[in-house]
Amino acid sequence: QLVESGGGSVQVGGSLRLSCAASGDVPSWYCMAWIRQAPGKEREADAVIDTDGSGTYAHSVRGRFTITKDKVKNTLYLQMNRLKPEDTAMYYCAADKCPNDLSGWLVLPVHRYPYWGQGTQVTVS
Repeated sequence: QLVESGGGSVQVGGSLRLSCAASGDVPSWYCMAWIRQAPGKEREADAVIDTDGSGTYAHSVRGRFTITKDKVKNTLYLQMNRLKPEDTAMYYCAADKCPNDLSGWLVLPVHRYPYWGQGTQVTVS
């Protein structure tokens, strides 16, 4: 089980920190991702992280978002800075066995993860 939190409403240029707590049935050694879905649009991955803690980002969020993971707590984070109206979306965390090339998780269509959270809404205005 994955449970997201930290969403909310924020002004343009503001910051939010999303969290995703993974329960025991989600292996701690899985790679993880943050995926967004804006109204009327398909899901797209913003950031992915490997077991060494190395993050890879979609072009649209690179330099503004940072993905990290606390291995002890098995909790994933997304620090979102300089938020824009186009960042408004439902944000989901997801997990799966690490692929050979993690950057493949950033291309469409979104990878079919076996573990998904319920989502947390981010609204930027």
